[in-house]
Amino acid sequence: MHRIKALIALLAIAAAPVFAQNRTDLQPLPVVPPPPPEMLPFDAALEPQVTIKRRDNETVEEFRVAGQLYMIKVTPTHGVPYYLMDRQGDGNFSKMDAPSPPISVPQWVIGTF
Repeated sequence: MHRIKALIALLAIAAAPVFAQNRTDLQPLPVVPPPPPEMLPFDAALEPQVTIKRRDNETVEEFRVAGQLYMIKVTPTHGVPYYLMDRQGDGNFSKMDAPSPPISVPQWVIGTF
């Protein structure tokens, strides 16, 4: 019972600043100016295009920018995905089991369930 009273008192002290915010001297924020005219418009050709192909025992994802294939992700049905990356842009792909320096695109797994 003593702990519950202490917890309620602590919550009341922590919430006091929220109830004290009845200010009337607030000013509206200024209007955001438009972007400068020299900025380039969005170019969809620079965005990566991903093609996903599902096969019997694997899924293949092909990543392209401006029509050029630069990375392939292969996800087997049973196993760990791996990447084939064209680092030089000459069409020769090298296998990457795990990211290793130098990394072109971060591909870390944050968590799996």
